[in-house]
Amino acid sequence: MVSTLLLVLVVTLGIIVLTPVSDRVRVPQPVLLTIFGLAIAFVVPDNPLSFDPSLILPVVLPPLLFAATQRTTVTEFREHAGAVFALAVGLTLATVAVVAGVAHAAGVPWPVAWVLGAIVSPPDPVAATAVARRLRLPHRLVTILEGEGMFNDATALVAYKVAIVAAVTGDITGGQVALELVEAVVLGVLAGVVLGVVARFVLARIHDAYAETTVTVLVPFLAYVGAEHVNGSGVLAVLALGLYLRTYAHDATTSAGWLLGRAVWSYSDFLITSLVFTLLGFELVAVIRSTGTGSETAGLALLVVGTLVVFRAVWIYPAAWLSRLRARRRDLPVPTGWRESTVVAWAGMRGVVTVATAVALPEVVASGSPLPHRAELVTVALVVVLVTLVVQGLTLTPLTKRLRVGSDVDESAEVAQLRLRASRAALEQIRDEASTLDEDVRTAALAQYEGYVTAQQSIHQARAGEDEASDQRAEELESVLRRASDVERQLVLEARRRGEVSAGSADEVLRDIENRALRDFA
Repeated sequence: MVSTLLLVLVVTLGIIVLTPVSDRVRVPQPVLLTIFGLAIAFVVPDNPLSFDPSLILPVVLPPLLFAATQRTTVTEFREHAGAVFALAVGLTLATVAVVAGVAHAAGVPWPVAWVLGAIVSPPDPVAATAVARRLRLPHRLVTILEGEGMFNDATALVAYKVAIVAAVTGDITGGQVALELVEAVVLGVLAGVVLGVVARFVLARIHDAYAETTVTVLVPFLAYVGAEHVNGSGVLAVLALGLYLRTYAHDATTSAGWLLGRAVWSYSDFLITSLVFTLLGFELVAVIRSTGTGSETAGLALLVVGTLVVFRAVWIYPAAWLSRLRARRRDLPVPTGWRESTVVAWAGMRGVVTVATAVALPEVVASGSPLPHRAELVTVALVVVLVTLVVQGLTLTPLTKRLRVGSDVDESAEVAQLRLRASRAALEQIRDEASTLDEDVRTAALAQYEGYVTAQQSIHQARAGEDEASDQRAEELESVLRRASDVERQLVLEARRRGEVSAGSADEVLRDIENRALRDFA
């Protein structure tokens, strides 16, 4: 027990230290954490961090998938639906088939080969989008990568579910496969939408930040387990739920509830992803120690890696060419060039879903005998994740810089402009109502928004421009505002320390200060 707690402490400290280090050394955090997990696992003689395989998917996937839906919108996916569909569905299913064929040619039985293809088919968006956002890649490229990462998980896990049924029962027909797929898709989406409607109804009536956040934490797990219980896809249920709430439930939550929920889901995404990538190293070392890795298994793993890298490029370049051809014929903007296609082709690192599905493989089949080649499947899958993460993850940043793929959108300016538009709209609304308002109410409301609009205009003017003088003004302004915030913060903390105000009152004011600081310094 003591050794387990000590190991958990070491892993936690590693995550705390390596997360900021990854930004400084320009290496994706998942890569560093995976290497860290490998290093710790080789030092520790035994792996006390073992889990029940049947709990991996329902515990890990719902929060990760729901958090991903809270970073995007249906509108963004609709704009890039063709590219996302081609990657998330077409490429994923084609990858399942190609890897299964390669594995079978290498001596793996067909049922097991299909399972392997489903496990390694979905790329993980975490490392890719981490690099994409840091390098300010075009927004459409980030959206495509995130859309692929969300929906290819659903495609791959539906295929995984069918392949597991075939491997465990040993007897499944083409008609049964089609029925399983239809049930998984229809019942999964239906369960997610129905639960989303119910959740919105509940959120609109509780009006408490903590209760609202509790609802949003609970419903992804209910969606996953409920859909799986009726033979639907739990992954599709969570995605449908998340996108429904993202699109229609914002006005059903309080401001405090929305802020708290965003913080909770950002942290959940960070923590679970970090733990999974760190434990990848533990699991790989544990499998190697328990089963040994022969030359045949190592050769199959490298063969699968090569197949994944080559086939992704073979799929993406022609698909991008056809997309550009259609755009030119319709006189539309060209969606992607060969440089962006190269980045997408190389951003095929495998990650959380591959690890979770490999570890969650059942240990026995319907007859009670061990699942054939289980240890080999787990080893190959984990090696695929390790190699693609390290090789592609470490080279994606240099490749992106070498190709000079960057964004022409200044997101900070876009944010400032949108804030100003929203404030002006609010001010116009107050002015329209001015004649019907009490004088004191009118004066207070106008002062609030007139002051806010004036402040934003002044800040934008001080930061405007692209020359050296504007950079100096922006730095000086930020420095002044930070010092002012420090003074506010210290005054409130001192008042709380002396007992001049209650802790609750101080926390309310501190929240206002920190929110304003976050807004002004973003």
